[in-house]
Amino acid sequence: MLAILSVTFPFFALVLCGYVAVRRGMLPQLAIPGLNSFVLYFALPCMLYRFGAATPIAQLLDVGVFSVYLLCALAMVGAAMAATVRRSGWNDGAFGALVAAFPNTGFMGVPLLLALLGPRSSGPAIVAIVVDMIITSSLCIALSRMGSGAGREALGRALRGIAGNPMPWAIALGGLSSAAGLVLPRPAMQTVGLLADAASPVALFTIGAVLARSQMQAGAPGGRDSGGHDYIALALMKLLLHPLLVAGAGQAAIALGLPLDPAALTVIVLVACLPGASNVALLSERFGANTGRIARIILVSTSLSFLTFSAAVALLR
Repeated sequence: MLAILSVTFPFFALVLCGYVAVRRGMLPQLAIPGLNSFVLYFALPCMLYRFGAATPIAQLLDVGVFSVYLLCALAMVGAAMAATVRRSGWNDGAFGALVAAFPNTGFMGVPLLLALLGPRSSGPAIVAIVVDMIITSSLCIALSRMGSGAGREALGRALRGIAGNPMPWAIALGGLSSAAGLVLPRPAMQTVGLLADAASPVALFTIGAVLARSQMQAGAPGGRDSGGHDYIALALMKLLLHPLLVAGAGQAAIALGLPLDPAALTVIVLVACLPGASNVALLSERFGANTGRIARIILVSTSLSFLTFSAAVALLR
């Protein structure tokens, strides 16, 4: 267990550093969008491209991983909506469901899994990112508009947002490079490598900064609050129910003869063990949901996941 904690601790310590930097005023809140932009438009796309290009195309098109992970994501959205929509309404209920079903795979999961499991983790993790960014998020954004009757319009906005997100395009370009056996010229690949190497530390630091900013804004006058049981329950659903669903569905799929590699199943179970994605707070703010509630769910799940994720690694490795 100490060996696992020695790997996971630095990742969570960087999140804490970002959180403390904003809470103590060492990093101005106005600097956070710049960090987000660097990670989203430069560092993470380069990291995902490099992983995609170095991963066999069969792993990126793994039907077993895609099917099991998608089924569990839809089940998580349904369970969270059923538990909260009557109390919270469609908008807050949908974003609560999104944060319960959408792990922080891009900013935290890929570098953490790479450190723990090596390059074999990149394929299943990339499949999970594609499912969450394209299907899970689009579904929840459309559900968030159901109360106002604008679900189709929201779905269109979600799809336009996906088209403008560089991460799916980076994954697609990496997959095409892998399939075609293309290699970038050495100077270009070194540039990609430098940006990719910066992704992990900057992304983790940014997670902490975003969490601190969201919590501070939620605590400002006029911020909406919800009962502690609400966001704690959703955080526990993310950390406990989600991985149990993925593990159970994966084992059932293997028993039924679905082509699912046990090693790939381990990766997506660990992906499901990750805390809620920090960008859900930004989405909830854009669509007028209770951002303070989402920030608290992410903060609780991130804090607890240091223990729950490390325990899951100890059980599954």
